[in-house]
Amino acid sequence: MKRYKRHILVVDILLKAIGLTVCYGKSVAVDNVSLEIDNKEVVSIVGANGAGKSTILQAISGLVPLRTGEIWFDNKRIDGLQTVDIVRLGIIHVPEGRWLFPHLSVLVNLQLGASLRKNKKEVNNSLQEMFELFPRLKERSNQKAGTLSGGEQQMVAIARGLMAQPKLLLMDEPSLGLAPIIVQQLGEVIKGINKRGVSVLLVEQNVSLAISVSTKGYALQTGKVVLEGEIEEIKSDDVIKRAFLGS
Repeated sequence: MKRYKRHILVVDILLKAIGLTVCYGKSVAVDNVSLEIDNKEVVSIVGANGAGKSTILQAISGLVPLRTGEIWFDNKRIDGLQTVDIVRLGIIHVPEGRWLFPHLSVLVNLQLGASLRKNKKEVNNSLQEMFELFPRLKERSNQKAGTLSGGEQQMVAIARGLMAQPKLLLMDEPSLGLAPIIVQQLGEVIKGINKRGVSVLLVEQNVSLAISVSTKGYALQTGKVVLEGEIEEIKSDDVIKRAFLGS
């Protein structure tokens, strides 16, 4: 594996995964993967379909068990915890495919994102913040989520995640199926989320999007990290050019 050195001397690590291995039966989906995310950082995992990217997010969220390895978040070990307890600690997963409640309104979908929060006034304040961040959703607030366009549905999924006030937002293939102009807008949304103080772990096949929003990246092939480092260094690497950028 090729590793580029980081130039940051003082590191404030929010999440640290050590030697993660995940298997489905006899098939190894993730093979001894380690990664780190600092506070208020955007980190991307890029790779082809089936490389194991989504499985890493599922492992962090407690949706799939580890064969080996450890996951630490905010100085607490979280592998083995139930998903609901991981959510309470501040990790929110925006899954591939959005997984909205299509027959419920946009407003209700967003409110469900805050289901573990008790202060109704603060929840309502967060709702208004989401409508400021995504003005289109305010216009569509009473519309059933399943009738929205793909881009609008992705905005609902992201806003629903933010309603839980995460410290770390896991985003799984958010650009999937979106038109190029919407993907460009999505990049600005991710930057905006990060400016709000939320760390982001982004899983993407769209390497151009990943590069445009991230400070650090990991390239995955067949379940293994083959390249890691600061985005400005790894984006010119031959592995990235050949495997993902087609050059």
